[in-house]
Amino acid sequence: MDVLNLPRPAWMSEDVTMLEEQSRRFIASEFVPHIDRWHEQGMYEREVWTQAGAAGLLCAAMPEEYGGSGGTFAHEAVINRELSLAGFDSFGAPLHSGIVAPYILHYGTEEQKRKWLPKLATGELVGAIAMTEPGTGSDLQGVRATAKKSGNGYVLNGAKTFITNGQHANLIIVVAKTDPKVGAKGVSLMVVETDGAQGFRRGRKLKKLGMDSADTSELFFDDVALPAESLLGTEEGQGFIQLMTELPQERLIVAVHAVAMIERAVALTIDYVKQREAFGKKIIEFQNTQFTLAECKSEATVAKVFLDHCIGQHIEGKLDTVTASMAKYWLTDSQGKIIDRCLQMFGGYGYMDEYPISRMYRDARVLRIYAGTNEIMKLLIARSL
Repeated sequence: MDVLNLPRPAWMSEDVTMLEEQSRRFIASEFVPHIDRWHEQGMYEREVWTQAGAAGLLCAAMPEEYGGSGGTFAHEAVINRELSLAGFDSFGAPLHSGIVAPYILHYGTEEQKRKWLPKLATGELVGAIAMTEPGTGSDLQGVRATAKKSGNGYVLNGAKTFITNGQHANLIIVVAKTDPKVGAKGVSLMVVETDGAQGFRRGRKLKKLGMDSADTSELFFDDVALPAESLLGTEEGQGFIQLMTELPQERLIVAVHAVAMIERAVALTIDYVKQREAFGKKIIEFQNTQFTLAECKSEATVAKVFLDHCIGQHIEGKLDTVTASMAKYWLTDSQGKIIDRCLQMFGGYGYMDEYPISRMYRDARVLRIYAGTNEIMKLLIARSL
C-alpha cells in the first residue's frame, strides 16, 4: 500500500526495510483475519501479545542485552505503520514498546531493566502507563494518586482512567505524588506488577466512540503495598521531568499512526471510486471526485514527508518538543480532514460499520486528544514564537 509513491527516506536502511516486509507478512497472516471478530467482540485475546513478541514486533528499539532487537525508533516506526496500514489500529503495542519500555530503559536501575525489559519484549509482560485521572487530563501536575512511604516501601492509592492496555496490562507505570506538598517536584513514577497485587483492581473496559477492540480501562489502586524497588530509578520527585522528556517520542508515535491511517484511507478510497458506478460511469470519472482525491493525495504527501523528516531528526537525537508538537497537532488534524473527505466518496456505504472507512472515521478522532490535546500542542508551539 504505497499510494503516495514517495522515495524511501534516508533512515530506512536495508534492515529496516526487511523488518517492514516481515512485519507486513506476519500481520497479514496472523492478525488481519481476526480484526473483524475482535471488532465485534470488543477485545482481542491476550495471546496476541505473545504472538507479537515471538515475531519480533515488540521492543524493537530495546538493546539486545535486555531482550530487545537492538534497533532504533526507525524499527518501531515501520512496525507501527504496518499495524495501522493493516487496520489493527487498536493494538496497544506502540505504547508498550515505544513509551513504557523506554521509561524503564532510560530511567530504571540496571536491576529494573534486567527484570522487566526482557519480559516486555516477549509479551509475557504487557505494559501500560497510568497518567490520566477522572479529574486530571493534560495537567499532570494535578494528579491526586499518592505513593506514601511505608517501612521499606510504599503504599499506592488512586484511580486512573482512559488507560490503554488496561485489561491486559500486568506491568503499569503509575504517575503518583510521593510528596503532594511540592507540586511537580513531588511527582514520581511507580512501576506496579499487578499479578497478585493486593488492592489493585481493573474497572470496566470503557465503551468509546472508536477503537472498539482496544482495552481502554479504569484502574484502581487501594492501599497497594509496593517494595522500594517499584520506584522507577533511585530518586523520588523525578517523575515530571521523566514524563516531559519522553513526551516528544510519544507524540511522534501518534503522528506515525495518523499518517498511516491517512495512507490507508486514500488507498481504499481510490480503489473504491475506480470500481463504484453512478449515473452510468465510474465515480473516479467525475471531476469532483478527481479534485477531492487530488487534494487528499497532495496533503497526504506533504504529511508523510514532514513525518519522515521528524523521524529522521528523532533518530539523530535532534527532535525538539516544539517540532514534535507540530507533528502531533498538524498530522492528526490533517488525518481527520482527509478521512472525512474520503468517507464522503463512499456515500451511504461510508456510514456502514462493515466498511473500514467508517471505523477509521471513528478511530481517528481520539488522536487529536491523547498524548496531549492539540490545543496543548499549540500552546507549546506558541511558546517558541
